[in-house]
Order: sequence, then C-alpha cells, then structure tokens
Amino acid sequence: MPPLEERLRLAEATMVGLAGDAQLPPKLGVLPRPTDAFAHAMPAFMPGADPTGADDLLGMKWVVGFPGNGAIGLPTITALILLDDPRTGFPIGILDGTPITAQRTAAVSGVAIRRFAPRPTGRNVRAALIGAGVQGRSHLPVLGHLLPDCALAIHDRHPDRAAGLADLARNTDGIGAVEVAPSAEAAMAGADVVVTVVSFGAIRQVATPDWLAPDALVVAVDYATMVSAAVAREAALFLVDDRGQFEANRASGAFADYPEPMGTLGEAIVAGRERPAEGRVLVSHLGVGLADVIFGHAILTAATAQGTGILLPS
Repeated sequence: MPPLEERLRLAEATMVGLAGDAQLPPKLGVLPRPTDAFAHAMPAFMPGADPTGADDLLGMKWVVGFPGNGAIGLPTITALILLDDPRTGFPIGILDGTPITAQRTAAVSGVAIRRFAPRPTGRNVRAALIGAGVQGRSHLPVLGHLLPDCALAIHDRHPDRAAGLADLARNTDGIGAVEVAPSAEAAMAGADVVVTVVSFGAIRQVATPDWLAPDALVVAVDYATMVSAAVAREAALFLVDDRGQFEANRASGAFADYPEPMGTLGEAIVAGRERPAEGRVLVSHLGVGLADVIFGHAILTAATAQGTGILLPS
C-alpha cells in the first residue's frame, strides 16, 4: 500500500480522470439469494499520456456483499481486483480488493477534506466520525494527517465498537482530543467536518440539516444511509464522485429525493473550485472501480519491484 500522501495523490488522479477521458460504466450487478446480498462488476479504463498506450490502466473490481456472513465468522464484503496489460489485455495481477477498497475510499474522502474543510480561526477543527467499522478505521489516519490536532467525536450504534475506535484514534498521529458521543446527532453538533461511514440498512436519511453546523463539510461514504436529502437540497455545494453512478442509484431509490449534484469532485478540482464563503458542502462518494484499478496498479508496481507476491505461470 502506498504511503498516505501518495494515496491522496492517487485518489485525486482518480477524480480528475473521471472528469476527463476515463471510462467507468455504472456498476453491473446481480442479486444472489440471501436477502440484501449483492455482486457487482466494476470495469474501468484510464488512458495515459503515451500514445502507444503503454501507461494506460485497465482492470476490474469484483465486489460481493453477503450481510449474513458476520454470523458465521466471515467478512460481509469481499473483493478482488483484476489488472490487465492495456496493450494485450493479458491479465497481469490479481489482488485482494478488501484492504484496497478501505484505503482508496478514505483517500477520496481526504481529497474532499483537503479542498473543502472549513478552517476555523482561534481553535482546532472539530470532526465527527459516524461508524466504527472498517471504513471508520481507515479514515482515522486521513483525518489526523489533514486536520492536525483535530478534536474528534465518534459514534457507532455498538458502544463497544465506538470505544475501540476511540482507543485507536487516541494513538493516531494528528488526532487531538477524542470522545465517544452518545448519538450521531450529538457527535455532529458543532463539527466542522462530518464523515459518515455507517453500515447500509433499512433506516435511511436520518441526519437532518438542524444536526449540522452552518458551514460544515459533510463527506457521506454510506450513500444516503445517514445524510438526508434535505441536507443535499440546502447545501451551498453538493458534489458526487461519479455522476452516472449517482444517477443510477438515485433511480433505484438509494438517493430518494436528492437533487441534481452541482458537479463532481473531479470537475471541482479541474476548475479550481473552492468552498463557498458560507453554507455547507456535501460530498457523496459512492466508490468507483477506477480508484481500485489505479491503486491496484500502484501496488502491483511496488510489489514487482520488491519481488513481493506469488508469480503465477502464464
């Protein structure tokens, strides 16, 4: 895995690529028998600068979610990333996508935080992290790196998980005071930066605008599970990572009553767009397979140079 600053660079390159010539169709999915289970294929292509295609990136993420796996001691979500030679199509790498997904997702959040987090004068930034699972853990180093000495409030519906994440946060570079909040609303109160990474469920859109500070940056990683459509409608700036995926998910009901986004994160970067002088910023990133392919290629390059991994016969 690349170091944190490199992960942020790769995430920004992903967002800029999506605003350019990268190809990323909406997720292709099937629904296995268990309730709420899913299996998605996410092919992606990123053209490079070399006209021969030598530095193009080509690959696919295959991600499967079975919510009942926790009861039998298996991960709820698993993923594989397949990488191909862009000039021949020959497979060149197979990677475990689960840790890559965790780190690339947090890095995309970091891109939004670096560009749109408010910077209060006379005090440290206050942050809230809602959800203490895998994504909660992967976001801690990003928050500490980009918001030095931030005061962090954590909430999870399982108090023991929140307490465990709080202990981890206290030992994370860059994070200052840490508290476990009794509710999501209490954690968000007065926070300059709010990151929501809760598990998908039947109850959705619970956080309303009155929960949030007037100029807060809200980074929603859990689709519309936590953040209500009213927050998006009232936002001074509402961005998504990929317009096509957002529209496809809104059509299926995942973003019921959400307005049209004002742009994508990549478009905002290319345009040099800064946060509005007043009002909230909402960035919803759904997760794009292009990020997994870009991170996967960086990892494969490093592994090849180090002689790490298992070389399969071709």
